[in-house]
Amino acid sequence: MNTDYKLSSNDELTKLAKGNGINSWNELTEFIKNLPYGRNKNRTELGLVLSEKKGTCSSKHAVLKRIADLNNIPNIDLILGIYRMNELNTPEIGTELTNNSIDFIPEAHCYLKINGNRIDLTTKKSEFQKIEKDIIQEKKIKPEQVSKFKVNYHKGFIKKWLKEGNSEIDFNQIWRIREKCIENLTK
Repeated sequence: MNTDYKLSSNDELTKLAKGNGINSWNELTEFIKNLPYGRNKNRTELGLVLSEKKGTCSSKHAVLKRIADLNNIPNIDLILGIYRMNELNTPEIGTELTNNSIDFIPEAHCYLKINGNRIDLTTKKSEFQKIEKDIIQEKKIKPEQVSKFKVNYHKGFIKKWLKEGNSEIDFNQIWRIREKCIENLTK
C-alpha cells in the first residue's frame, strides 16, 4: 500500500496498537508481520494478537481488517482462501503429508486484498505467490468469522473433498494430519 494512514480512532484495538508504539497503517502491518506465528489463547479476542505478540494467519489478518475498518482505511478486504497445502508451497509443515502418502490437504488460509492485490502478512517470510497457483476457492469474510465460521467452513470443505475423491482416509485422520502440519508451522 503506497498511501499511509494515521491511526486516529479512539477504540480499544487502536489504543492497544498505539500502546505498542504504532501510529500508522504501514507501521501496523510491519509490526504484525514480524510477530511470531502462533495460536492465541482465545480465537475470538483479536486484541490478543497485540497483547500476546503472536498470531495465526486468521488472527493477524482479522485484527488488521478490524483496525482498518475502525480507522476508515479504504479498500481492504479479509479473504478466506482454500489452497492445496503441500510440502513445496508450505515447507514448514515438514514431511507429514509424504509420511501419510498424501499429495496435499485443502487448507484454509486468511490474507488481505488491499486495492485488489493479495497480501499475506502472516510472517515476515510469507509470500502469497508461493500458494497463488494452488488456490482452489476464495471468500470475503468479516473479522469475527475467523473463529467458528472459518473452522466449520474448512471442515465442511475437507469432508466434501474426501467424499468427492472417494478417499480411503476418513475426516478425523486427515484433520489429525493437518493439525500436525500446523503444529510444525509454530516451531
